[in-house]
Amino acid sequence: MSLGNRLFQARKKAGYSQEAVAERLGVSRQTISKWETDETLPDIYQSSRLAEFYHLTLDELVHFDLDIKEIEQVIQNTNEEKESKIDWTNAWSKKYPVLANYQQIVRIETYALQIRKMLNELESMYGFDSLNSMLVLKDILYHEWKDNK
Repeated sequence: MSLGNRLFQARKKAGYSQEAVAERLGVSRQTISKWETDETLPDIYQSSRLAEFYHLTLDELVHFDLDIKEIEQVIQNTNEEKESKIDWTNAWSKKYPVLANYQQIVRIETYALQIRKMLNELESMYGFDSLNSMLVLKDILYHEWKDNK
């Protein structure tokens, strides 16, 4: 995605018109339009002001990814009540079909026993509660997989 497109997406997500942004920055609406169409680029000072106006860091603005921001917002707004209504295995199996049927072929109890031992160790050694132990173990597993793929 080009910088202009990122500026456009950030402005739209923030709910501002080109006129409103132009007025706030003390530039013309045409200047905002030229930035958003990659005809010209804002200088570092104006980029910093744009980021602040859109409630983003400069790095987030330069690397703005609407999907990631939306996912982060959903995660931030999810509570236990909403989570309890979601069948995560079913939801993820639409993307990863193995999740829909591995239970019939994998000896789950063998892995569950090993996982329970690791969870208990995290709880006793580091004082994590059961949720934090699971989150830490999940994160370790993810990084192990990512680093070795």
